[in-house]
Amino acid sequence: MLARHFGCVRYVYNHFLQERITQYRIHKQSDNYHAQARALTVLKGQEETKWLKEVNSQSLQYALRCLDTAFKNFFRGRARFPRFKSKRHKNSFRVPQFVRLQEGQLHLPKFKTSIKVKVHRPINGQLKHCTVSRTSSGKYFVSLLCEEMYRPKEKTGAACGLDLGLKDLITSSEGTKYRNHRYTKKYAVALKRAQQHLSRKEKGSRSFERQKRKVARLHDKISNSRMDRLHNLSHELVSAYDLICVEDLHVKGMVKNRKLARHISDASWGALVRLLEYKADWNDKRVVKISRWYPSSKTCHECGWINEDLDLSVRVWTCGNGHQLDRDINAAVNILREGKRIISAGTVENTGGEKVRPRPRSGHISGKPEAHQSLAGG
Repeated sequence: MLARHFGCVRYVYNHFLQERITQYRIHKQSDNYHAQARALTVLKGQEETKWLKEVNSQSLQYALRCLDTAFKNFFRGRARFPRFKSKRHKNSFRVPQFVRLQEGQLHLPKFKTSIKVKVHRPINGQLKHCTVSRTSSGKYFVSLLCEEMYRPKEKTGAACGLDLGLKDLITSSEGTKYRNHRYTKKYAVALKRAQQHLSRKEKGSRSFERQKRKVARLHDKISNSRMDRLHNLSHELVSAYDLICVEDLHVKGMVKNRKLARHISDASWGALVRLLEYKADWNDKRVVKISRWYPSSKTCHECGWINEDLDLSVRVWTCGNGHQLDRDINAAVNILREGKRIISAGTVENTGGEKVRPRPRSGHISGKPEAHQSLAGG
């Protein structure tokens, strides 16, 4: 029944995406959500597609809503042109109403029996809807959206600057260093062997599909370990500080360095900053980005002397006035000082670099607001 829902939702999305493309090529305009919702009713009544009636009708309607949102984001310059969904990647469907979770059993419309689930944490607030998904590694998740009153964390009055790096993932202006666990390197040998075994299998065979799932599970392990670490760090920092200053790094340009690209991608600086930003916004705290061109590592925080010849391999250096400095701690202190200057001056730094996705003018950005593949309330 889950596979049937995945297939029907994918079919409806791809069918009406093709319809919109064809309509635009002929008439230079295409149907909106309401017109396609009426067409969906007609489609379900046809003999060759009557199997669409076997799944929840609201899940099919929500697939059209997602398609309509994808087109709106494209025409407003917030996303690429909508693409067809493939069954080989992540599959999902949304149940907008009539969802119940009782004693570890999930009750969904059109399902004759309940589904046993492992509850990630207690469900608080009013349950609104759920999204069921299946990853490429063969794991099933249900994400529950609940509405509850959020209580911001208490103010501490503290501020810190953060220097992001590879040797140490984070160095704070107070001298605290958070180790970079390098998860890609940690599982590199196991991943290499699994991919070698996969390359020897005959494509399309059962053994090929089994080995493919093993490779996908290793990728899941790396991704989940990394995100768990980033969530823990961001939660700790937002709880401890009211003001967090970070450098606006141009990660997309930095990964063009073929010697450091894998390590930079594994560090996930961009994901860490995004987590800090939304968690700070939840708790009425602030994250300030300073210009990527500010010489935080080269400037002595004691006297302001700038070392123009500082090499990346130098971790400890002495300024012209005799101050011995740790490269990362010195950068973090300078980042904090520059962030406070920006706030006091009331200026906004121009980050430059690649295009930044603009904020929406109205309406919702995405048809899928869930943030994590887990059974979560909130």
